[in-house]
Amino acid sequence: MSERKKFKVTYSTLASPDPLLHQYYDEAVADAKANFGKIYPLFINGEERFAAKTFAKHSPVNLDWVMGHFQYGSEQDVNDAVAAAKAAFPAWSGRPWQERVEIMRKAADLISDRLFEMGANMSLEIGKNRLEALGDVEETADLIRYNCDAVAKNNNFNFQLLSESEKHHNRSVLKPYGVWAVISPFNFPGALAGGPAGAALIAGNTVILKPATDTPLTAWFLTECFRDAGVPAGVFNFITGSGRVVGQTLIDHPDVAGITFTGSYDVGMHIIRTFAQGRYPRPVIAEMGGKNPTIVSKKADLDKAAMGVMRSAFGLQGQKCSACSRVYVHADVKETFMSKLLDLTRQINVGDPTIKENWMGPVANKGAFEDYQKFVADLRAAGEIVHGGETLQIEGLDGYYAAPTIVDHLPLDHYLWKHEMFLPIVTVTDFEELDDAMAMANDVEYGLTAGFFSEDDAEVQWWLDNIEAGVLYVNRASGATTGAWPGYQSFGGWKGSGSTGKAAGSFYYIQQYMHEQSQTIVD
Repeated sequence: MSERKKFKVTYSTLASPDPLLHQYYDEAVADAKANFGKIYPLFINGEERFAAKTFAKHSPVNLDWVMGHFQYGSEQDVNDAVAAAKAAFPAWSGRPWQERVEIMRKAADLISDRLFEMGANMSLEIGKNRLEALGDVEETADLIRYNCDAVAKNNNFNFQLLSESEKHHNRSVLKPYGVWAVISPFNFPGALAGGPAGAALIAGNTVILKPATDTPLTAWFLTECFRDAGVPAGVFNFITGSGRVVGQTLIDHPDVAGITFTGSYDVGMHIIRTFAQGRYPRPVIAEMGGKNPTIVSKKADLDKAAMGVMRSAFGLQGQKCSACSRVYVHADVKETFMSKLLDLTRQINVGDPTIKENWMGPVANKGAFEDYQKFVADLRAAGEIVHGGETLQIEGLDGYYAAPTIVDHLPLDHYLWKHEMFLPIVTVTDFEELDDAMAMANDVEYGLTAGFFSEDDAEVQWWLDNIEAGVLYVNRASGATTGAWPGYQSFGGWKGSGSTGKAAGSFYYIQQYMHEQSQTIVD
């Protein structure tokens, strides 16, 4: 792969006119299918390990496809991984930061080199279309590079402080915590596993990665990249298994010094509360979803607005914490906006996401598929489904396919205005006054992303001054509420969407994996 032409797909572009990209991807899909059914290990203390029980990973694209068999990690496996990580911490944290950065840059380059292998398997594993999957892989590499750059630019956050006299030498340094657990979600199985794990490793911590049970294969590929880059034994460990056994044992373990979690609000708050029961406070970096609004002013470019909402509502089947799930449109332009949104939505092809023409694949799993049916029934009973609202049969495939769904005339007190569905469903209503739209947009427990469309500068500034969310987009046709990229947009939530107030891909993220020490030397 490394000698092939290089490609970089980002969430802003999600496009490539080069036919070679599609050729490489199609070849990788064929290779991925040829490897169906393999057995994949745990990775603890630099060694592969096999458990007493395994589970089969079926592709949501076609449930007849068994992508691989993965280990049900046990409580003992977790204890062994924590012990290995704890033993490896002194040498890894004591290593010159330049060496850690060099190793992690190699890991990022390996991820980029394996772009098509990882992207094709990710499409089959979770249902991402080819460009979304390739973007996820490349974002993983870019997050690692970005954090390497942050450490290098700031001399590993080692700074001189003021001194009382020439005899006093005062410094502030940041040092790693110890063993760090990363509990990653299914929807971005590369970026939200490799990004936090990479940050923790660059900072000098040792890591245990527990991926979502829906996406163990992508996490295994990341494990191979870290191993092949030269991350020493015990410094990075990989355990698959259930949240109740592997996840909870990590949360309860007294030797785990910090946790990064991405997932639901309920699970995130459970981790924060449980982790606080330890002997002393320990950091939890939690990103816990969103119920992301878009406001469309009567002064908006409606073509931009419709495209931005469509892409953010239905990209990855709405299974993004940043997905646009609520739209507030000025009454004067609602009819025109809805017409444009419907025209775009009708053009979406749903099916096998590895096929170039298909923009939407299946939803992640049986639970999501059943949730879609329940929510659609509730929405149909209370409002008007103007597009979609049905599960789909795709010829030759037994998968979890659902139509992109647009809902109108839903009473504003309906619970689905505030509940995160995590599915390809968007609700739309109108407003008369911008202040009313802002009040509705902010009236949720979440505050992750938000979008606004207006060609009026004063309205834009008013919106920026009043919206309660951590990631804001104005007039973004490529995604009304989605599409952050390391170094271009920071990504982190307010209120119930995030625990630290610091965002990834910006100035303050990697410092969360270290604690500060003041050092004074007197001559």
